[in-house]
Amino acid sequence: MIERTPEGFSALREECGVCGVFGRRDAAHLVYLGLTSLQHRGQESAGIVSFNGKMNRYAGMGLVFDVFKKDHFGMLKGRSAVGHVRYSTHGSSVLKNAQPLLVTTPYGQVAVGHNGNLTNAELIKKQLESSGAIFQTTTDSEVILHLIARSKEKTLPEAIVAALKKVEGAYSLLFASDRGPAGSKDGSMIAVRDPHGFRPLVLGRLGGAWAVASETCAFDLIGAKTVREIEPGEMVVIDNPRTVRSLRLPWTKDARRAFCVFEFVYFSRPDSKIFGRSVYEVRREMGRQLAREAPAFGAHSVIAVPDSSVVAAIGYAEAASIPFDVGFIRSHYVGRTFIEPSKPMRDFRARVKYNPIKENLRGKNVVLIDDSIVRGTTSKKLIRMLKAAGVRDIHMRISSPPIIGSCFYGIDTPTRSELIAANNSVEEIRRFLGVKSLKYLSVDGMVKAAAGKDSRFCTSCFTGKYLTKIHGGEKGPKC
Repeated sequence: MIERTPEGFSALREECGVCGVFGRRDAAHLVYLGLTSLQHRGQESAGIVSFNGKMNRYAGMGLVFDVFKKDHFGMLKGRSAVGHVRYSTHGSSVLKNAQPLLVTTPYGQVAVGHNGNLTNAELIKKQLESSGAIFQTTTDSEVILHLIARSKEKTLPEAIVAALKKVEGAYSLLFASDRGPAGSKDGSMIAVRDPHGFRPLVLGRLGGAWAVASETCAFDLIGAKTVREIEPGEMVVIDNPRTVRSLRLPWTKDARRAFCVFEFVYFSRPDSKIFGRSVYEVRREMGRQLAREAPAFGAHSVIAVPDSSVVAAIGYAEAASIPFDVGFIRSHYVGRTFIEPSKPMRDFRARVKYNPIKENLRGKNVVLIDDSIVRGTTSKKLIRMLKAAGVRDIHMRISSPPIIGSCFYGIDTPTRSELIAANNSVEEIRRFLGVKSLKYLSVDGMVKAAAGKDSRFCTSCFTGKYLTKIHGGEKGPKC
């Protein structure tokens, strides 16, 4: 969800996760558990909306375990609930932006959780404001709710379709409504995925209930069985425990699929299955492919920057026939903010999070695997730590191509001017980092590793070629 900043279109993005359960008395508690599995998709805020004759909402800043306490579930009763975890941009980490958003419309009370970015949100927002609309948040998700509220359609699903016809970009949406079929006491839940399928969204079965989540790892925790992915351009309406209704957004028939390949590289959990593939297996194959493309001769061991690069490092070690070893221990108890002792301790942030195992490193030539290099500052600090631990030579290998463009579809990336690979050659980056060699996985190699039955992926941040029009913002390629 794109944030409005004083400068206008923000170049930083949000990552989010959604989870919903329909048809269970303990729906809110199950959603809470599902959100804990999706915590990696957002750590700034969390929220749940449930329906028990009326819509009940609770949201707060922080991690899921910190936001929700036992007492909160007394107010979140009901047999249907939707939840959201959010990672925000600078200046927007405030409670009013926490989701799901809940509003009153001509179609009753409607809540929405959103994963993705609308690339024309600012244009629509200005049009709505010029006609009298008042926005309560700085998220583009609220644009969708305003469009729904102004719709002249007869039903909420029809109003959602009409609203989405006006927006562009990436969206995996989960709605909850206090209205359902005649006699229903559970309201309804509606899941929608954009025509290109940028972000994952899956449908599950939980006994006689239904579940929807951003990733299948949420289903594993709550005991739901994955039924299938919600297709790009599909709307799934859930308003009774027995069946779901599937509708196709009418303008999406010929839309090109563009699954975000960075979900495989870094963002999704390795125990999830998205886009029809195991994240673990794809990440491991990316490591194998990297070893084929960029061998490191004379290395004694392969180590990873934990945790997101471990699986790729295992794959690299397998294909290269070099032992995999543990080079860093990562602290899992470091908060997102802490007090630095002084500016001269320039490596302090990295040292708080990572500590090298000197006994495994001293005197060795190592292959250091990381999933990506963004600004390069953290990588440089880690390399400095390895050298201080006694490593002789470092061959750095990256299990994705150089990131040369900002993501406008839901992944948090800096502006192009801040991306080290957008402004420097590989050799210049190598010298900046201070490593003996630096090699990246090729775009073709990455797609080859990720390709199952469908090899159509969004690679915009690696190629600078965007699938949709990017309105406003920093100068760069536009469709």
